[in-house]
Amino acid sequence: MKILCLMSGGIDSPVAAYTLARSGAEIVLLHMDNRPYSDEGLVNKVVRLTRALEMTLEQPVDLWVAPHGKSQRRISQNCRRNLQCVLCKRTMLKVARNVAQQLGADAIAMGDSLGQVASQTLHNIAAEERGLDFPVLRPLIGLDKLEIESLAKEIGTYEISIEKGTPCTIVPFRPATMATSEIIATQEEFLDLEALAREVAAEAFSLRTPSKTHI
Repeated sequence: MKILCLMSGGIDSPVAAYTLARSGAEIVLLHMDNRPYSDEGLVNKVVRLTRALEMTLEQPVDLWVAPHGKSQRRISQNCRRNLQCVLCKRTMLKVARNVAQQLGADAIAMGDSLGQVASQTLHNIAAEERGLDFPVLRPLIGLDKLEIESLAKEIGTYEISIEKGTPCTIVPFRPATMATSEIIATQEEFLDLEALAREVAAEAFSLRTPSKTHI
């Protein structure tokens, strides 16, 4: 089974990817490049996390990058500000689905832990996945922060993940925690989210080849 794992610079996503690889899955990583709303060094951090995973797993791991800043900007310009985080995650899922299908992956994986941040409440998770029609795995969903941190230390990613960086600068002051599918569907009409997801997925490239191969 081949799984496309969304990879941030945080603690959770490398642990989720490791958990699936340890279970026998072939993993491919996808980083959603959040610039200009994130630290300039975040992509380099993700590269180092990938290398740490490779050392632990003793196998090469492919890393892809897709531009996410344009999506964040369109969401902020066209949609309700308190829904930025939910629509951000929904956009990530749609882009990841498209990239996964083009790479022949069978599922998407995320490092979500239930209720840890605004986009990971049960209501928001349901709204984010509505109509995706593609499997989404969350191997850490029932773990608490201490359990995830312990695993990160075991696999050698923790110290990299906790390095100081600028948090996402487009997060709203009071993000919604109880979005509904109906509200999200209405907001998506202002974005043409399916077209946006196709556009961003087409710009994804692999950092594992010198030519930066596009899909």
